[in-house]
Amino acid sequence: MKLSKTEEQLMQHLWKLEKAFMKDLLDVYPEPKPATTTVATLLKRMTDKGFIAYNLFGKSREYYPLVKKKDYFSKHVNGLIKHFFNDSASQFASFFTKETNLTKAELEDLKTIIDNEIKKK
Repeated sequence: MKLSKTEEQLMQHLWKLEKAFMKDLLDVYPEPKPATTTVATLLKRMTDKGFIAYNLFGKSREYYPLVKKKDYFSKHVNGLIKHFFNDSASQFASFFTKETNLTKAELEDLKTIIDNEIKKK
C-alpha cells in the first residue's frame, strides 16, 4: 500500500517527531498551515492503511508510525526499479549516476559504498 503525496508529507513530520498529538503536527507545518480537519482526515486514512496508530489520553490521540521510514522508502525505490528499470538495479544505478548532478566526490563516495558491499558478499 502507498501513501498519497499529502499523506507522505504528514508521515515525514511524524517520522521526525516519532510521537505527536494533532497540535504538534500542525505546529511543524509551514504557513499556510492545513486545516485541522484536513490533517484529521489524513490521519484517519493513514491509520486505516496501517501506517500509523495512536494512544488515547482522555480525548486526545498521540499518533506514532507503525512503518519505519527506511522500510517505506526501500519498498518505494524497489518498486521504481521494478517498474521503470526492468527490475534491473544496474539500469537504475546507471540512470542515477548519469542523470543526476552528482559531484566527483559524491560519485567517489558511492563507489566506496559499492566496494564495501562487494567485500561483504
